[in-house]
Amino acid sequence: MSVAVAERAGSPEPQREFVKALTLTDATMLVAGSMIGSGIFIVSADIARQVGSPLWLLIVWVLTGIMTLLGALAYGELAAMFPQAGGQYVFLRESMGSLMAFLYGWTFFIVVQTGTIAAVAVAFARFLGVLWPAAAPGLYAWFPHHTFTTAGGPIDLGLSPQRLIALVSVWVLTWINLRGVSFGKIVQTTFTVVKIGALALLVILGITVGRNISAIAANFHAGNFTGHVDLGGAFVLAFGAALVGSLFSSDSWNSVTFAAAEVHNPRRNLPLALALGAGMVTLLYALANVSYLSVLPLQGAKDGATTLARGIQYATQDRVGTAAAEVIFGDSGRAVMAIAILVSTFGCNNGLILSGARVYYAMARDKLFFRPVGMLNARGVPAAALLIQAVWATVLCLTGTYGQLLNYVIFAQLIFYALTTTGLFILRRTRPDAERPYRAVGYPALPALYVILAVCVAIILLIANQTRAQAISGLVLVLIGIPIFFLWRRGTVRHGA
Repeated sequence: MSVAVAERAGSPEPQREFVKALTLTDATMLVAGSMIGSGIFIVSADIARQVGSPLWLLIVWVLTGIMTLLGALAYGELAAMFPQAGGQYVFLRESMGSLMAFLYGWTFFIVVQTGTIAAVAVAFARFLGVLWPAAAPGLYAWFPHHTFTTAGGPIDLGLSPQRLIALVSVWVLTWINLRGVSFGKIVQTTFTVVKIGALALLVILGITVGRNISAIAANFHAGNFTGHVDLGGAFVLAFGAALVGSLFSSDSWNSVTFAAAEVHNPRRNLPLALALGAGMVTLLYALANVSYLSVLPLQGAKDGATTLARGIQYATQDRVGTAAAEVIFGDSGRAVMAIAILVSTFGCNNGLILSGARVYYAMARDKLFFRPVGMLNARGVPAAALLIQAVWATVLCLTGTYGQLLNYVIFAQLIFYALTTTGLFILRRTRPDAERPYRAVGYPALPALYVILAVCVAIILLIANQTRAQAISGLVLVLIGIPIFFLWRRGTVRHGA
């Protein structure tokens, strides 16, 4: 018996079982809804500044889409083999052992999932401020607050109206998911359908009635489309750094695997949901950037007096989606886009909160997290996991470090994606006779291509000056988990935790 199996054999049996409430449609909406947050409406500004031309802006998004689809197709085989709560954690445990799985789960809890939840919640509050100016970012004087400097930048500890709204949104969504997966899926599916429709409408209007002749001329005519780009080493590093925003905007496509135990006919529906959800969002993201280029010039002036003068590169607070909506809808565009992003971020966080708790549950069942986290409540959901997730996300909101921490783990995230896909090759060799209801399309070429692309981007991030510190910090954060793993194991063995 393998070490992983032996460890699980001693795990306390669950008092209850997960409820299989997620249909193929629900699972697909969980994939798409977890991917679409606020990033697609913002990060194209920074990407445009990095790459300097419409062609390379589109190439960044297309390459990101290709990587996302390749990863989703590879994960489909693993999800069909192991339709259990925990998803990627389980895949790593089965292919590479408990240590690698714990390192993923450790990083996932400390910053990846909880940090993303905090960041998306604050984005929700920030865009609510467009409609309700009282949602301001300034810290409350009556609440303990302090600003101090770290290697990653200044940290503002405290509570503001904006952060308070963010906290309320996290706890409301946590409460909804404590009510059962059926409640959570209704919110997820409803909000995802609405925001897909809103993004599709922005695409259609931007390419048709909202298209701007001067922007099209500036972006697509003569040599403007390709730009004057020197394809040397410096550009390769800039291109890799530009991928950071698009990759995180497309991240969380694997969220449905965390809730695999709650999906109807998971051996069929999980691979389908991964492919359909990731494919749909990838297409929408590429078309959204075509829409932006049809409405706004890429090149802009940092101090431009108008939306068109600032262009994509210098859209106010990088809100490219809002800038495009202002051109299409006029003065009301700002409010229209704020509402769309409110729907988008609220639905995105619901998917992250629903799925993330299942990873901590799986860790606790393996005695690698607090024991109560491995229990289900009367409604068949991991209540303690949901609550501890909400508590830590709250702490990250109050410290204001979530954005910096997310930058630190970009490198680690890519490595874990590459390792998990490598696990597919390991399992093909070590368990050749295992049941595989779905086999990865294009194996071994396409999964290998995904591993190569992920590793190449990670290496670029490690080399580039603007991302090296964050990449190294992300790696250190992962490595800190090694002694914690052995301490936890020793404590578990000694005390029977």
